[in-house]
Amino acid sequence: SPLPTGQFAKRKKTSLWFTVSLLVVSVFILTIGLAATTRTENVTVGGYYPGIVLGFGSFLGIVGIHLVENRRQMLVASIVFISFGVVAAFCCAIVDGVFAARHIEPRPLHNKRCQFYSSGIGFLYDAYQTEVTCYTLNSKCQLKVKSNTCYCCDLYNCENSEQSSSYYEFLGVSSCQDVVHLYKLLWSSTVLNIIGLFLGIITAAILGAFKDMVPLSQIAFSAAPPPQILYNPAQQILTYTGFCPSAATISTYPSYPLPLQPASNFPGTSSTDISLSEETQPPSQSSSSYGLPPNAPALYTPTYFVSGEKPPPYAP
Repeated sequence: SPLPTGQFAKRKKTSLWFTVSLLVVSVFILTIGLAATTRTENVTVGGYYPGIVLGFGSFLGIVGIHLVENRRQMLVASIVFISFGVVAAFCCAIVDGVFAARHIEPRPLHNKRCQFYSSGIGFLYDAYQTEVTCYTLNSKCQLKVKSNTCYCCDLYNCENSEQSSSYYEFLGVSSCQDVVHLYKLLWSSTVLNIIGLFLGIITAAILGAFKDMVPLSQIAFSAAPPPQILYNPAQQILTYTGFCPSAATISTYPSYPLPLQPASNFPGTSSTDISLSEETQPPSQSSSSYGLPPNAPALYTPTYFVSGEKPPPYAP
């Protein structure tokens, strides 16, 4: 829809602001998601996937806003990627939030009830294992842990370890403080995915309305009349058809006698011979050049006089 130049610039600025904001949120989602999924080895988090999709969609939106020719196509592609990113953000927000709330118990970590085991320099956590003793209210049990592992005996069920709803060990960490950071990163990723969810919906709606807007200046420039064609075949045909007058418009003029040269210059011919020669001659090229029809009256009729006769007097 056409808009005044000032209003179009305002809409463009608003669309650009929301798109840049979504790009910044996408970068934070990607960064925090990668930090959370690489914090430990046995806890895998997929909260960074919406950051990739939303970031690419917002980048296409920024490029499309500044385009003139293919702006609509670029903005449509941006809206499609942002829509997929919104769906991914919704799923990851639920997964990360449920995972952080149900599978990580932060109270033993904050109360210093968890221990960190390291076999020393030169041993990998998956190549060296040891047994530690965990005490409960009624009994004690042995727990096998790997190197560089933070374990919590309060979360471990000695009778049936498979029934433990929360993670009781975290592999590949440098200290138990990394697990606390992981818990915070999971909730941060959940909040950012929720923000990306709503911001992506708003941005997609704004870009969808902006893709059909055109400034009035661009419409006026494109609707300008084309330059006048100097060569107009129709006018040329009319000009040439009117150049030759029709037979009806040709006025007849009275025939005037032409003086003849002295008889000594021409051999003597009779009037009968002259009239016969005129009848046998084809029509002259000058008369045919004007495009006259064969039944058109002659412009003038030449009159020949025999030598010795005088022409009639001039009568206007």
